[in-house]
Amino acid sequence: MSDSDFLADAINGRTNGEILLSLSVPGDSAYHPSAEAFPDNEIPTAKITSFRNWSDTEIFAGTYRDLWVSLPNNLEGTASLLICQDGGSYLDRQGPVRATAVLDSLMHANKIRPTIGVFVMPGAFKGSTEIEARNQRSIEYDSINDTYVRFIDEELLPFVENTLQVKITKDPDERIACGISSGGICAFNMAWQRPDSFGKVISHCGSFTNIRGGHEFPFWVREEPRKPIKIFLTSGEADAEILLGSWPLANKMMADALKFAGYDYHFEFGTGGHNLRHGGALFAKSISWLASSESAARKKTEDKQMLATTLRKIQENLMSAT
Repeated sequence: MSDSDFLADAINGRTNGEILLSLSVPGDSAYHPSAEAFPDNEIPTAKITSFRNWSDTEIFAGTYRDLWVSLPNNLEGTASLLICQDGGSYLDRQGPVRATAVLDSLMHANKIRPTIGVFVMPGAFKGSTEIEARNQRSIEYDSINDTYVRFIDEELLPFVENTLQVKITKDPDERIACGISSGGICAFNMAWQRPDSFGKVISHCGSFTNIRGGHEFPFWVREEPRKPIKIFLTSGEADAEILLGSWPLANKMMADALKFAGYDYHFEFGTGGHNLRHGGALFAKSISWLASSESAARKKTEDKQMLATTLRKIQENLMSAT
């Protein structure tokens, strides 16, 4: 890309191109792949099958994408699911996450059920330029509607099951959606749109910013009835700060909204930038926490008690003011 590409949207001396400055920052040096990303030799490894230029979709007709599927060793019966957007970054065996190695370690230690990993890339049209491909990624990941989760549920996962002759659970408590940046808000939106399909979320540096309306999520979380989803969020002090918004602030606002509404959530705010270093260091922790039965979600009975307490305090304040 040329300098003019980065300056095309410049205003007040700032540009969205500044996101590139957050991709590698000094604070990232504190983070390394989790210990579970380096399994002992005796731990069975998942079998990984790749599908290049997969295009069997009507929802995103004309697009091609790569995807990979990891199947646990000696898989029998129905499996849990981890699906990662921008899947290549999570799958990379030399990358900051090394997701399949972490899954292997956690399954071997009986910390999670047998889990199928689906690692899917965003789609692109044949002959797309880099800018056109980025725009298609944004259409798929940043759009606040149910189109992408329908694509996953109705087209991609049935393809995986039929082609590899496996059975993925329908239990939302056993299905994790995961992603970084636009993939992070995508993962949350998947659960938000279809909590009956995806009950667990990992959002790394989620783009809850003014790209395609995602900056409204903290307000929707506060105002709408609580959904049965469990969320693990990360961001960092050197995360992206651009015209479209502040990623550190947006994720803090999401965490505050989730707390306000009584969700079962965990928020890790670190020193890193807009990348997977922090999320990779916490990946085993996030998967284990989501798989655990512990819950901090507020119960409906507690909602009623809280409301009664609030009304009593309001009445007391009104009486003391007269």
